[in-house]
Amino acid sequence: MILKTLVNILNQSKEKQIGRILADKNLSVSCAESCTGGLLSSLLTDISGSSAYINQNFVTYANEAKVNLLGVNPETIAKYGVVSEEVALEMASGLIERYNCDVAVSTTGIAGPTGATENKPVGLVCIGAANKNKKIAISYKAPPKLPRRLMKYEFAQKALELLLQFLKENY
Repeated sequence: MILKTLVNILNQSKEKQIGRILADKNLSVSCAESCTGGLLSSLLTDISGSSAYINQNFVTYANEAKVNLLGVNPETIAKYGVVSEEVALEMASGLIERYNCDVAVSTTGIAGPTGATENKPVGLVCIGAANKNKKIAISYKAPPKLPRRLMKYEFAQKALELLLQFLKENY
């Protein structure tokens, strides 16, 4: 009974729903991750057949990687900080512009326990989603006392939620 329940939960997972939409609409997705360190990509590729819709995913942890691989403007980083909706939007937009994907999702945040500033606490993540016609970003604050590994998981789940919402609203 427990195994059957777990299988049902996995079959209704955000990753599975995202995969169904992408496959049904013949769309590709790319990820640009910073604070999630590849976890978002890992979750999306947990679905069998994901190679049909995963395009290219990047872990752009360093600012230089965000600038060089994704085209994030260094002035945007200087003005708003690397953990900002503006940078998340430029990360997602850079994937669309440079890597021939239909949909993009990005994460940038502070998983802690260090790295916080007065205005940007541990647990803050900014997530972007984009296609050729639309781009959106959200900020989310996770409980700051979560262990780093759980913080990254929480961030990745929020990114999946945003991606799923973006797909449902635009396709």
